[in-house]
Amino acid sequence: MIRTSSAFRLILVAVLTTVAALLSRAELQVETVFGPETKTGPYKHPATITELANGDLLLAYYGGGGEYEVATAIYGSLLKHGGKRWSKPVVFASNPFYSMGNPVLWEAPDRRVWLFYTVRPGPTWETSRIAAKVSDDAGRTWSESFMIAFEPGMMVRSRPIVLQNGEYLLPAYREIGTGDIEMTGYETGSVFMRFDPRTTQWTLSEKVASRMGNLQAGVAEVAPGHLLALCRRGGDYEPGNDGFVVKTESRDGGVTWSPGVETEFPNPNSAVDLLKLQSGNLLFVFNPSMDDRTPLRAVLSEDGGKTWGRRLELATGEGSFAYPTAIQTRAGLIHVTFTAEERTVIRRATFAETDLR
Repeated sequence: MIRTSSAFRLILVAVLTTVAALLSRAELQVETVFGPETKTGPYKHPATITELANGDLLLAYYGGGGEYEVATAIYGSLLKHGGKRWSKPVVFASNPFYSMGNPVLWEAPDRRVWLFYTVRPGPTWETSRIAAKVSDDAGRTWSESFMIAFEPGMMVRSRPIVLQNGEYLLPAYREIGTGDIEMTGYETGSVFMRFDPRTTQWTLSEKVASRMGNLQAGVAEVAPGHLLALCRRGGDYEPGNDGFVVKTESRDGGVTWSPGVETEFPNPNSAVDLLKLQSGNLLFVFNPSMDDRTPLRAVLSEDGGKTWGRRLELATGEGSFAYPTAIQTRAGLIHVTFTAEERTVIRRATFAETDLR
């Protein structure tokens, strides 16, 4: 019988661990989910995605003739667990008089699926309010629409998270502009809505102020009660060298927030997303440019957002790759949906945390 030394056993374990990690890696894959062939109107933007308790994926977007058209609706589609074909999109929410926008799908711990979305009664987004529906049968049927934010200019874009105390935290923002659809006013700011499932009551934080305004925050709880949010900057869309992702933090579970400060990440006035992974690391998805919505990049922090040492390009080249929504399924795979080709195509990138180099 051959006896192995302790050193040899340690080397063997290290080799086997490395091999297992390599075998578990899922190389980046990008697919087109819906494009011009899908008859929900040419406009398909932005997309939102959630994993259901049975492993199915539920996706929604708002479609129609364009961003400022009245005849828009929220459409939804299902991808069965292990399947390869998304179901034909069906209407989840619509209104004959008001425009729909920015859906957010999310399955809560009790398996109730929430659909948050923006209703715009006027010509610009600063007239919007936040509405919602819920489904107790995995998105097959939905409740009547109900309002959760009545103040003009209130909007959503990013998915909620569950806090350590069991409450839900929904990132939102109040858009204040000048009536110019090509300008987001500096008074625009992120707010956070907390929902207590025991009382079914919503409470609203104060607005986060920053130099150019901020909106569409992605949020993560990095430690109990300590929240980090990274936000899209406000302002215009003109080329320049002055536009950065905005950071704000809460030390009391999302009740109060620090003033917004600019980070090292450039931002072309485009949406971002932040996700806490099962490993505890943070994934941030953004466009690393002040002028263009390309490339679309994912970066990883292993120290609670202090440094971001690993990255992966999800989409590169000419065009616009924007409005990412990131989730991690129970199996550990990361999914990022985003829009491309002038907001006429929805794509999905899938990869593993180990793919970030």
